[in-house]
Amino acid sequence: MIVKVIGGGLAGCEAAWQLAKRGIHVKLYDMKPHKFSPAHNLPSLCELVCSNSLRSDMLENAVGLLKQEMRELGSLVMECADATRLPAGGALAVDRVGFSKLVTAKVAEHENIEIVNEEIESIDPDEYTIVASGPLTSDSLYESIREFLGDKYLHFFDAAAPIVTTESIDMTKAYRASRYGRGTDDYINCPMTEDEYNAFYEELINAELAEVHGADNKTVFEGCMPVETMAKRGKDTLLFGPLKPVGLENPKDGTLPHAVVQLRQDNKDGTLYNIVGFQTHLKFGEQKRVFSMIPGLENAEFVRYGVMHRNTFINSPQLLNKYYQVINSPKTFFAGQITGVEGYVESASSGMAAGINMAKMLLGEDMVDFTRLTATGGLAHYISEGSTGDFQPMNVTFGIIDPLEKRVRKKREKNALISQRALEKIEEIKKQL
Repeated sequence: MIVKVIGGGLAGCEAAWQLAKRGIHVKLYDMKPHKFSPAHNLPSLCELVCSNSLRSDMLENAVGLLKQEMRELGSLVMECADATRLPAGGALAVDRVGFSKLVTAKVAEHENIEIVNEEIESIDPDEYTIVASGPLTSDSLYESIREFLGDKYLHFFDAAAPIVTTESIDMTKAYRASRYGRGTDDYINCPMTEDEYNAFYEELINAELAEVHGADNKTVFEGCMPVETMAKRGKDTLLFGPLKPVGLENPKDGTLPHAVVQLRQDNKDGTLYNIVGFQTHLKFGEQKRVFSMIPGLENAEFVRYGVMHRNTFINSPQLLNKYYQVINSPKTFFAGQITGVEGYVESASSGMAAGINMAKMLLGEDMVDFTRLTATGGLAHYISEGSTGDFQPMNVTFGIIDPLEKRVRKKREKNALISQRALEKIEEIKKQL
């Protein structure tokens, strides 16, 4: 028995790993290095495109809980992320290249996984398949999925932030501090006075955009919004978002800046930093011109400019069950951002759940309901049951996990108790695996 896994991203690699460790032979298809999407450039698997952060590692945060659940369930992605982590305060950030290389090496070494560098252009419902082609699904496969599932298909647009060299940052103007005053001083901070912010803001909202095919009548996911789109919502919007100065007093003079642009370490050697929250689809020349107005980045060397790309996702509540299985085509599962889970960790979690349940089905065992008591199950139930109104991509949140039976006033205490209950449930579920 062979399972075809389409896509070598976080969801596809995690799904392949979960199948393989249960004795199922897998062919993992990835079109790289023969063909790249507009946002990919590494030849290896599991490339992180938008950011190198897997977000909070604290159990009082839903994504922190999700990561811990995945660790307990034997996640390949979490094992490799922990092994390549970088200083990032209370967050889990990884060496982008090191992480990708480690996942690739482990997958390639597994006796039950064959990596096939080939583009898959269609789905065969008679083959056991997990579709984890991601938000950048190629045009030919996109059309095949549309035909396979019908017209219940949606898409939106997404953006990635630029990366600069550390040595090109002017540290006489910038300073190190933690993000929002939490953790150690792992972020480089570029402070702005009110006048500097006002000048930057005017240039940002009037800068020339790159053309994105089909973007005119499509929406942008709120969680990865281009900085210029956010700015156009109002002059103070950035001050309550990525340029929020809270907890970032300038140690050079003890003052609180009007705005702060933060940069986060992007590789193990600390030679590259990405501009946090600056996903963009400005033209490259405009990025250089406008972002060089940020104090400390006047002479910044950009090794990667921000890019805008199409993200696709299916109308999962009408198509999938809580096992990530296509209701009307039981040999086919979907996983990753194409299902409507949003974020690196969420994508890997869905791949893990899909891989486990595909293996359970093939082994003649009952599939696993992770239940709404866990973050893993909360995501699975969200994408299969949907929400009021139009279905939209969702990051993990405590709002999709069943509430406590008793009321707890303090949010952190309540979240900690939910996490404790979830991890106890995961211990029960592990007995089924």
